[in-house]
Amino acid sequence: MKLSRRLALGAVAGIVVLAVGGGVTARLLDDPARGLTAAAHAGDAHCRELTGKAPGRLAGKERRSAGLDGVVVWGDQDVILRCGVASPAATTDPCFEANGVDWVLDERQSTPDRKVIVTFGRTPATQVAIRAQGVRTDEAILELSPLMEGIRKTGRCLDAQ
Repeated sequence: MKLSRRLALGAVAGIVVLAVGGGVTARLLDDPARGLTAAAHAGDAHCRELTGKAPGRLAGKERRSAGLDGVVVWGDQDVILRCGVASPAATTDPCFEANGVDWVLDERQSTPDRKVIVTFGRTPATQVAIRAQGVRTDEAILELSPLMEGIRKTGRCLDAQ
């Protein structure tokens, strides 16, 4: 009788451990900030203002709280905004203007699955990583560009090339 009771208690304990572990894993996988870090200057007043004004929906994706200074996430990390990154220097990477804001496609950090775009000539700079599948890069950048108005323009990318 003692052996079967021990087996039953062991089975129950195993089920509890699996249930708790599964719950923790599910929460980690659903965490909008998984794998993300705040940028060096994320606490800058401009970053707080910018992230506070970030839209509730972007390119059809819902905004999710990342719990990190200067970071906003839409969807399942479909779009990730990080304010407070280092401003890019003159570059040969592709540069374009959207709604009065210069942006640089960071080819070094971009992958076939995700495009990384950084504001140029604004300090602190803002980086936007956009999943290539399911999000239109141009739509997202056009929607985000007005947020950059509060950050003083110090140069133009197109002039730097």
